[in-house]
Amino acid sequence: MKKVVLAFSGGLDTSYCALYLAQELGLEVYSAIVDTGGFSQQELQEIEQRAYALGVKTHVHLDETDTFYHSCIRYLIYGNVLKNNVYPLSVSAERVTQAMAIAGYAKAIGADFVAHGSTGAGNDQVRFDMIFQALIPEVAIITPIRDKKLSREEEIAFLQQHGVEMDFRKAQYSINKGIWGTSVGGKETLTSHLPLPDEAYPTPLSKKEPERLTLHFEKGELRGLNAHFYDNPVEAIRQLQALAAPFAIGRDIHVGDTIIGIKGRVGFEAAAPLVIIKAHHTLEKHVLTKWQLYWKDQLSAWYGNWLHEGQLLDPVMRAIEAFLENTQQNVTGKVHVLLAPYRFQVEGIESPHDLMRDTFGSYGEMNRAWTADDVKGFAKIFGNQTKLYHHVNQSNAWNEHL
Repeated sequence: MKKVVLAFSGGLDTSYCALYLAQELGLEVYSAIVDTGGFSQQELQEIEQRAYALGVKTHVHLDETDTFYHSCIRYLIYGNVLKNNVYPLSVSAERVTQAMAIAGYAKAIGADFVAHGSTGAGNDQVRFDMIFQALIPEVAIITPIRDKKLSREEEIAFLQQHGVEMDFRKAQYSINKGIWGTSVGGKETLTSHLPLPDEAYPTPLSKKEPERLTLHFEKGELRGLNAHFYDNPVEAIRQLQALAAPFAIGRDIHVGDTIIGIKGRVGFEAAAPLVIIKAHHTLEKHVLTKWQLYWKDQLSAWYGNWLHEGQLLDPVMRAIEAFLENTQQNVTGKVHVLLAPYRFQVEGIESPHDLMRDTFGSYGEMNRAWTADDVKGFAKIFGNQTKLYHHVNQSNAWNEHL
């Protein structure tokens, strides 16, 4: 029998795929779930049980959380990446890591085919296909849900015909959880005007009294919270999520352009990612130069968009990552944050690399590193070309502008 590796989540679509690949196509199915920090041990056990109940040959759990951090998340932090200034790429970033892990597993076992349960209407189909085409071009891709244009009802009917017993009730909200945030989809996100209700978000508000928190960064990476330091930034992110999420922080709705050209709307809950990005950005504003900040903004926005569209393997991404990492050499220090219900506030920073030192002067108050004559000369030279332009052209442009 020929082998197929199926990216398996245990939901309706991938359950259909597992049975279809074995029963209708006669393939030996190897299911794999790729964990990017979003599953509990109980959930993983239940998914494994479901896979074997559907008749797969072998089921594996691929823990890629650390890989996800080192190959992706840390660059999103370095770049303060928020797509459309809102979304921390919670799902789109992890899909690329998951596809790469599936490709690696397929290659390791010598699979003839690789399969995923994406529909033909979303971004994930493109992300998975592109990664597979780049890393395992010799392995054919099978996508039953997309190719057969199946409805939910048709999938359920097929499973029931084969005696599969599972809860076919559709959840009111679709939840996708990972270490870099949780996406939330529902009837409201299919509209352009309705907000998600509080009960749609997975973490309810349970903390009412504000708390102050100190984040410790070392060369751009989160390494400590208050007095506790972590060897692995992944653990620091998990702990921050546990501290901040009960304040219902990090909730929002992202509106953006999908890879296939239509507009999409998705809710998300990302307490730790948003606190980290805003705290990191504040620290950078103190320790980086104006032009470091400027070029980081330009390249980071492009990097985030290209990653969102599944193009992590494009070699240009390595060049931008090298630039981003270079900018982090002095991004070390403490960031003080106030956590409160539904909001947080970055209160200030402390860093040995802080460029806002009163040794040179205090903005709007006192200059210590230059004289009045120095500034007069600087202002004269700095505005020289504009002065020459208006003199040569006898321009009255300002009055015309008004």
